Amino acid sequence: MVPIPAGTFTIGSPNIEKNRDDDEGPQKKVEVSAFWMAEHEVTFAEWDAFFKNLEVPQTKAISVDAVSRPTAQYIDLTWGMGRDAKQPTNSMSQQAAIMYCKWLYEKTGVFYRLPTEAEWEYACRAGSADPKDLIASAYFRNNSQEKFHKTGELKANGWGLYDMLGNVSEWTLDQYDPAAYQKLKDGAKNPLVPPASKYPKVVRGGSYMDESKELRCANRISSVADWNIRDPQIPKSKWWLTEGMFVGFRIVRPAQAPAKEEIEKFFVQYLK
Repeated sequence: MVPIPAGTFTIGSPNIEKNRDDDEGPQKKVEVSAFWMAEHEVTFAEWDAFFKNLEVPQTKAISVDAVSRPTAQYIDLTWGMGRDAKQPTNSMSQQAAIMYCKWLYEKTGVFYRLPTEAEWEYACRAGSADPKDLIASAYFRNNSQEKFHKTGELKANGWGLYDMLGNVSEWTLDQYDPAAYQKLKDGAKNPLVPPASKYPKVVRGGSYMDESKELRCANRISSVADWNIRDPQIPKSKWWLTEGMFVGFRIVRPAQAPAKEEIEKFFVQYLK
């Protein structure tokens, strides 16, 4: 985990920014509290400790009794790209990512969650503008060979975070609202659009499948039901996404941990 200092920044993009979308404005100044962020996207090794309930040599098995385990994958959701321990895990829903956070909390007593949109963009910018040399810091359509790659291979941003842009897109906590910044007040502290429905939620960062124009810190991507359109199950899986091979996540930990009651309410709110 990398410490991210508290601070104020301008969320969104200016009207003159190339490839800008309307939902990226109007720009607003917002305040973000200090937090810790994983230096890389959650990897297969990290996810599999939860998913597979692995036996650890000379210790007891890692129990997941306190949290529902993911259902078995009904198809190969690595899509032939491999399952190296350092590659980012992919193809899971936002709910699955939050269930992983709950499992971590149950096992460690430390509260982890997904970043808010504001936290994610603040960390992506790392006090500066978008990187000018994407080839050096991000896997996208030009250099990915149409597959995701091991985390941490390319250049980190100014705060030591790898693959904030590209490789796999990353879930945030926010419900997607195209008018979110129109409703946001200047000076807002830790803004968040709370959950309201399964779709759409906000994904950030762009992926190995995207053109460079999608790999911008301000770019907002809304999830859609079609990301799971080929799921043969009825009802469709709440864990996996058949068309979500480009979606992953990374976790954060607030510097000031919430009270136990607040944590419990959080997981009820996001996992209902």
